[in-house]
Amino acid sequence: MTAGSGTAASSAGGAPAGTTKAGTMPPAAARARERWPDVIKGVCIILVVMWHVVVKHSSDLPWEDAAGVPEMWTVVSAQLLPLRMPLFFVVSGMFAASAVLAPTRARLATRALRLALLYLLWVVIQTFALAAAGPDFDTARATDAWSLLLQLTVSPTNLWYLLALALYLLVGRVTRRIPAVLLLALGFVVSAVAAAGMLPDSGNLWQVVQNVVFFLAGLRLPGLVRRFAARASWATAAGLGVLYAASLVVVSLLGARQWFGVWTLLSALAVVAGISACALIDRWEPLAAPLRWIGRRTLPIYVIHMIPLALLDRMLRGVEPWVYRGPVLAMIEPLLITALVIAASLGAHALLRRMRAEALFDPLLLGRFGRRAARV
Repeated sequence: MTAGSGTAASSAGGAPAGTTKAGTMPPAAARARERWPDVIKGVCIILVVMWHVVVKHSSDLPWEDAAGVPEMWTVVSAQLLPLRMPLFFVVSGMFAASAVLAPTRARLATRALRLALLYLLWVVIQTFALAAAGPDFDTARATDAWSLLLQLTVSPTNLWYLLALALYLLVGRVTRRIPAVLLLALGFVVSAVAAAGMLPDSGNLWQVVQNVVFFLAGLRLPGLVRRFAARASWATAAGLGVLYAASLVVVSLLGARQWFGVWTLLSALAVVAGISACALIDRWEPLAAPLRWIGRRTLPIYVIHMIPLALLDRMLRGVEPWVYRGPVLAMIEPLLITALVIAASLGAHALLRRMRAEALFDPLLLGRFGRRAARV
């Protein structure tokens, strides 16, 4: 995720980086022209916010005569679960390659520490902010010191991406000498075990475990991902989209969501379809430009968005029930709330930066300020 003009992946590994087929870094000019990863991040963060809007807000409103539209939103959003975070982690893995595979560990340690501190900081901020903004809002938050400790360690909150990425960086470093084929095979098994419900259900811990294979795929196969994106065509994207939709239908009919390996394979299909589609979107500037702009600002949206969503939910639940009537409003309400939440998150981020609170998005800045003060 990104802060300001930096990228989520920048927190993980600096500028977009990876290795060519020969193992060398691709030319700087080629990397500078590569914009489709920001399109992917923009699409994914919008889908993440929309998912929370749908399941934590819109689906619980007292709709009348809505012709099943709220239920449709829930079903459609759920079908994108194999796409959102796996695709995000593939791009994060690509961007992390320069830090994880570097000869020294300094850059990696800095990035992992920054992500871990971001997670700790925003879990605490969100705990108090949600208690004030939406005490009845439907999301996990600590109510005592013990539950807060669990959320900071083994029972991650909705901010779990930050904790997962910090851990993935370390996993990528420790396993860097394992051949890619063997590592990804092991990653597939780990993901399949988590997706099959074989692990204890502890917050979002299962998501942390099941998505590691996609980070490792981006980390170890960046050249393959880039070549696939460069060769994207409308025929390929349409074919992959149809295949993904058909696979969802089959999995649903068979009740195979938790069959061993099914979720991981379904996610892999969603990832290649998503890369293909976003690479094509990147070629259409009117749509690509705003998505890239959002994609370079995913961190503040990710860490802040639950707070304005809780506020909006509290406000809108105070509206007279007769307002929530008809399929048209039920169709556009999640879209409007998603846009408002993203705008509010970015507005809050801009305000915090004007207040010189950049350390909220890079806790390591506090250490620099401390060192400067000591020198003075």
